[in-house]
Amino acid sequence: MAMENDAATHINEQTMCLCGRIVEMRTSLTENNPGRRFLGCSFYGRSDAYDYFKWVDPPLLHPRYNSVINELLRNANREAVLENKWQRRVLYHRIVLALLVLVVFVQFLL
Repeated sequence: MAMENDAATHINEQTMCLCGRIVEMRTSLTENNPGRRFLGCSFYGRSDAYDYFKWVDPPLLHPRYNSVINELLRNANREAVLENKWQRRVLYHRIVLALLVLVVFVQFLL
């Protein structure tokens, strides 16, 4: 229970980075800490940043959790890529159909 209160305190505080910006809640997407939340400067990771960093979530208790979360993230990414391809294909077909209708319409007028 103490861990939950600790996390809530970190989430609600408005910590400032040395650069003067309020730190943001971010989510790690690394293999070692997938899905783990942390507070970081909005410029975190840039070469000119102060890189304020503080974990909000505790580390996962079992190594298997990391592999399961990483697999879920990979699957979600694959789904997003497939959805994007599908949307582009639908758009392409709509454009082709519109062009065909336009050609038929122009032929009808002539």
